[in-house]
Amino acid sequence: MILQKGTAAPDFELNATPDKKLKLTDFAGKRVILAFYPADWSPVCSDQMALYSAALKHFHKYNAEIMGISVDSKWCHMAFEQARKIHFPLLADFEPKGHISKKYFAYNEREGQSQRALFVIDEKGIIQWSYLSPDGINPGADGIVDALEEMNKGKN
Repeated sequence: MILQKGTAAPDFELNATPDKKLKLTDFAGKRVILAFYPADWSPVCSDQMALYSAALKHFHKYNAEIMGISVDSKWCHMAFEQARKIHFPLLADFEPKGHISKKYFAYNEREGQSQRALFVIDEKGIIQWSYLSPDGINPGADGIVDALEEMNKGKN
């Protein structure tokens, strides 16, 4: 079972580009959406990441940043981002393979790839929502938006 609401999100440092790494703590004070996914270039993953790129402005209204994470390399991510016009970081959980996915219990050992898992993390680094989708199904953005709206209600 993937990490659940109320759990502190494990920190990480992963390549966002061949020469730039990002840490979860780089986003302290912001909400973070982590979208673990099986592989660049797969039809479902391509659609899912393109949808999130199109929804960026909507996520930003909630003070939220999104990052995709898979076991693909930083070079593969770079080509995928350019080809699919993805405008948020895709992080390479490449070596050791799936290390961060495993920390979130979102790694499929049998397939050797990340599962399709979503996490919404609050400004203090606590998971406020998580969802595990079947690999062949695009989970869309509704659950993410609902979680962000619920977090706003809690502030009022």
